[in-house]
Amino acid sequence: MTNDQIISLYRTMLIIRHTEEELARCHQRGLIHGACHTYVGQEAIATGVCSHLTKADTVFSTHRGHGHALAKGMPSRELMAELFGRATGCSRGRGGSMHLFSPEIGMMGTSGIVGPCMLQACGGGYSAKLMKNGNVAVAFFGDGAVNNGAFHEALNMASIWKLPTLFICENNQYATEVPFSYSSGSPTVAGRAAGYGLPGFEIDGNDVVEIARIAGDAVARARAGQGATLIECKTYRTRAHAEGMGDFTYRTREEVDAWKKRCPIAKLKAAAPAELSGKMDAIEAEVLEIVREAREFAEKSPYPAADSATTFVYSKTEAVSTPESSTIRPATPSPPREISFTQATVEALAGEMSRNPKIFVMGEGIGIRGGNFRTTPGLYDLHGPERLCDTPICERGFVGLAGGAAMTGTRPVIDFMFADFILDSIGEVINQIAKMQYMSSGRLKMPVLLRGCVGIGHSAATHHSGSYHALYGQVPGLRVVMPSNAYDAKGLMLRALRCDDPVMFLEHREILTTKCHVPEHDYEIEFGKASIVRAGTDVTVVALAKMVPVTLGLCDTLQQENISVELIDPRTISPLDVTTILQSVAKTGRLLIVEETPAAFGLGAEIAAQIADAGFNDLDAPIKRVNGAFAPTPYAPTLEAAVVPSEMDVSRAIKALMLE
Repeated sequence: MTNDQIISLYRTMLIIRHTEEELARCHQRGLIHGACHTYVGQEAIATGVCSHLTKADTVFSTHRGHGHALAKGMPSRELMAELFGRATGCSRGRGGSMHLFSPEIGMMGTSGIVGPCMLQACGGGYSAKLMKNGNVAVAFFGDGAVNNGAFHEALNMASIWKLPTLFICENNQYATEVPFSYSSGSPTVAGRAAGYGLPGFEIDGNDVVEIARIAGDAVARARAGQGATLIECKTYRTRAHAEGMGDFTYRTREEVDAWKKRCPIAKLKAAAPAELSGKMDAIEAEVLEIVREAREFAEKSPYPAADSATTFVYSKTEAVSTPESSTIRPATPSPPREISFTQATVEALAGEMSRNPKIFVMGEGIGIRGGNFRTTPGLYDLHGPERLCDTPICERGFVGLAGGAAMTGTRPVIDFMFADFILDSIGEVINQIAKMQYMSSGRLKMPVLLRGCVGIGHSAATHHSGSYHALYGQVPGLRVVMPSNAYDAKGLMLRALRCDDPVMFLEHREILTTKCHVPEHDYEIEFGKASIVRAGTDVTVVALAKMVPVTLGLCDTLQQENISVELIDPRTISPLDVTTILQSVAKTGRLLIVEETPAAFGLGAEIAAQIADAGFNDLDAPIKRVNGAFAPTPYAPTLEAAVVPSEMDVSRAIKALMLE
């Protein structure tokens, strides 16, 4: 190692050490409003690994991420300002100690949740592989994370797809306060690499020269297309898990003091050539001045404006590129071209994949097989295994990967088959994908399309019949889409494939084969624009997915009984078009909401509350709902039919409402 390389490593470690020590003092002064997890004692790891990375390479980190951010090139002033909650912070005051973002330098974020960084690094690696740009993705995580399912899923995916990813385990002996010797049945992390067919290295995490050497080889292998590497760095944090926490109930002062004597900075300085001693002293003085200035900058910086608290929840790029987004569908030509719901979504996906090489699809059986519900037939032959990628059964894994891929420039489509299956990845959806744009102050986009089947039918029983649209509708940052026909499915699918927000695209399995006119040309349907399926004057019925054709089938009969139904399909749950419903209720004076799912805490309750609030004076009768039973979905046909609203249920409810 040259003298210049030694000096560079020494300088980076000093920046980390002195920044962290200053932050510890600032925490004692009350300048830091939340948690503060310092990296003192572990500086060699981030320094050695990041010395081989460019700005284009990406880092995904965990709650103890200050050192990773600084080693990747984040100025101390931006880190300090973030912990002070200031507008000049790296996350603009939205993140604090555990949520550090600087995509401009390839720092893709740190997470307060253990595990996601490993999956997101797989996504960064997948983007690099797809775009063939030679970039490398790095995940830093602690020893506690290796007992998490994300560790297994990440290493397995990285192995089978030969992803250019480094997994850096900072084994500091304790996961919060639980010793690694207790929590792991295996005494080594690196030894687990062999189980995934990956190279694994166990090294001294306080030896920056050795870390740089091993990491350099791993980066070179990754860039050469030879896949991932697991590196376990044995180290120790010499401060408490977080500032202000007690430290000697689970470890001793003697143990901490012993590790302090193994300081990585002192170790490098002692081993450096004698002629560098004076230069190292000068660098330390320079770094101390940088940190002092950074603290002053952070203290003087303003807090974010309160009116910015709800900005960047969604992308600003929401312009509609085609005019077919009104509430009234264009006239059907004669003769119409009729295709099924599924054919319409395939047409949209196929066309967009041919235009946008950054789109790829992941899921179980979506490659050669073409998807369990024929969602991708023929696309594998056109685009190959990298863009139509069959996955292991690891929903958390490939959904987390999708988040990392979207952060690094590609556009993943995740086909999770049934809505019930994606519940295994709910943390990745809600805590990571949905919040990423907000936490990064809009600097990271999240163009992830999550699609799958919902709904009751075919005696699928309780693990293949869920919908959960109301759950996802509560999540800021998600778009939630639920078409009821082929025309809407194509327009909404194209919208989702061009949107920079994450979209949950839910398709009711019982209407996948239903046909209607679908134009051959491309068109988008704007999110948040309901469809007036049928105009009427006496009662407004808001129905969703399969309940739309169920209700529509009654309208002619009811018309013969002098009941004119105006049927509205929201099409999207989030955003929800309340305006169209209000306008209809102002005309009819009555509102019935029809959902297949149970009433409790559902979309119907939300619609009812908003209409009661904004349209109360237009109501001539109480708002009514028709819902499925509050029970898991049973198997036997007789039981299944008993928990789903029938045409008779809807008809009876409309007639009863007319008598109110």
